Amino acid sequence: MRVVANHILSQRDKSILVGAESGEFGDSLIDLTDIPETKKRLDDRGTHFFNCIAYLIRANRLEFVLIEPKGKRGIAHYKQGVFSDGTNEVCFRGSCNFTASGLLENLEHIDVTLDWEDSRLKVANQKKRFERYFDQSDDKVNYIGIKDAQLAIEREFKDKDINELLEDEMRLNRTHNNLSQNRRIKKLFEIQEHRVKKILETPKFPFADGPRAYQSKAYDNWLKNGKKGIFSMATGTGKTLTALYCLLREYQERGKYEAVIVVPTIPLAQQWKEECKKFNFQNIISVNSKSKWEKEIGFFNTSRKFSTPSAIIIVTYASFTGAKFQAHFKQLSPESVFIADEAHNLGAGKPAALLPSLHVQNRIGLSATINRQYDDVGNQAIETFFNDSAPFVIEFPMSEALEKGWLCDYDYFPHVVELNSDELEKYKEISLALIPFFDQITGKYKDNEFVKMKLLERKRIIHKASNKLPKFSQIMKSEFQKKGSLAFTLVYAPEGDEPNYNQDDHSNPEEIDVRLMDRYTQAVSQIDDSIYVRKFTSESKEREAILEQFRDGKTHVLTSMKCLDEGVDVPRSELAVFCASTGNPRQFIQRRGRVLRLHKDKFKATIHDLVVVPRIEEDSESFKMERNIFKNELERVVDFAELASNKSDSYNRLREALEHYNLNLNDI
Repeated sequence: MRVVANHILSQRDKSILVGAESGEFGDSLIDLTDIPETKKRLDDRGTHFFNCIAYLIRANRLEFVLIEPKGKRGIAHYKQGVFSDGTNEVCFRGSCNFTASGLLENLEHIDVTLDWEDSRLKVANQKKRFERYFDQSDDKVNYIGIKDAQLAIEREFKDKDINELLEDEMRLNRTHNNLSQNRRIKKLFEIQEHRVKKILETPKFPFADGPRAYQSKAYDNWLKNGKKGIFSMATGTGKTLTALYCLLREYQERGKYEAVIVVPTIPLAQQWKEECKKFNFQNIISVNSKSKWEKEIGFFNTSRKFSTPSAIIIVTYASFTGAKFQAHFKQLSPESVFIADEAHNLGAGKPAALLPSLHVQNRIGLSATINRQYDDVGNQAIETFFNDSAPFVIEFPMSEALEKGWLCDYDYFPHVVELNSDELEKYKEISLALIPFFDQITGKYKDNEFVKMKLLERKRIIHKASNKLPKFSQIMKSEFQKKGSLAFTLVYAPEGDEPNYNQDDHSNPEEIDVRLMDRYTQAVSQIDDSIYVRKFTSESKEREAILEQFRDGKTHVLTSMKCLDEGVDVPRSELAVFCASTGNPRQFIQRRGRVLRLHKDKFKATIHDLVVVPRIEEDSESFKMERNIFKNELERVVDFAELASNKSDSYNRLREALEHYNLNLNDI
């Protein structure tokens, strides 16, 4: 809607606008160019009215200009307009109050012209006059600072979504209805309340502009692939929205929705629940130890025999594979939509064993990193289940998300860390033991238990390299000196403890992990007394409160191991330090995505990455093997550097290590 209006509201206008009795605001007038003053004069109904106006402005569904006659003392008193459905147009002049007295008692007049029956010229002339006002080309009027008024309305009134506004409308009407003794008014309210409830409970896309083109494409491709497929989408590109859009289309097609959403963690399950609510999906069943989910799912399965109810079941992978849940799951309709978030988790262990027996036919797998490193069997199981392989049903890489501005730009600083003498000696010893099992041509190892054990031992040395901690402290001190703060920083600490090669360590592994993370946490706190740092682990109490304090800037630094990998939303984070050399590219990609999410107060992110490089002499028997290992490690580093704002600087930091192993960037 576009509106041409007078900027001054009379006493009568005010009483109509805010539903107030005449004289409530004295003799003063409301000036729409002074929104803060106007806000002070509004009651609940008037505030609600302006909240609605603010919503329409933000959604680009309302635009208006304020005018007054030039050189005269008067007001713009036009009562005319044009309605269009995109094909035909109706214009009117005059007005008729929509009240009992206006319709039945007053002498009113309104002239309506239909362009398919009457003169099109009359409609066209009225539109031309209207356009002149919006173009500000009519020299008979003065134009008043409407842009300032619109900005003031947006600033002064709450940013509520359509559901909140409808609920406010019902609350205000209910209050008015309770005070009224008029049966007709009460009946009208009951009808309106029923309509509003229906609107609130009808699933719909949560944004006025509708789905983006790639989300519609994902649905179309999913349909063509037999309602099966993998959505390979970078963090921050709307994987959740895209999957729920497919579920919405299923509802629009079938008149009901049934879905099972499998997620890695309970916090991620809660995030999915909130997203489902935005689509107006009802009857959301959360499967966890604290809910009575068995009773809820049992009731749903029973009611399906007599009616066509809808429900969404959100369950963690751990609960999904349990016999108790599977007994209920098997009763669900084969037409249910099965959505696996972080779908790479389906490729191993109990989930992988269940895949061949799952009866649901409509399947969506979501992951930014669907490929399981060194697990061809798991990858094949996932591709078979979703009937999809690269290129997938939809692919949205991080490079495209950065280009479109859906993720923030970042600087990437790799830091080469060397092993100390003891670590290097132990590393060489393991490498020499692995040489007979290494194929120099393919660059792969033979698959046996001895090799797996030795590779794991060697990876632990890299992972726990003792030189990481001083390098980490140096980075954090430098960042603090640069910015005067470490607010909104994520630290991914290594798991385990610094190795002691002189004795066996029989300590509890979980206790060891905590000890090493404690050292990194302590290193942060020692930089300056003003820094507030907290650990974030699976055992942390009040996890949501910790995250809320981090989002508010009260906690400056979070140190974690894996808990920030999947399902934790911290868009305000702007500095990340990767100290854990896991060798798993998926973890690094997820962690990078975590810090690149957009936030209104963040302009660029910074990532520091500790890259351990064992210096093996060129004449060593294991040199070729080590060169191949370093080359594989650099694939991740180069991928990070390629998309960074400081690309050339990132590469320069690796130059010495590249020269040592006779590698150049074109080899990677």
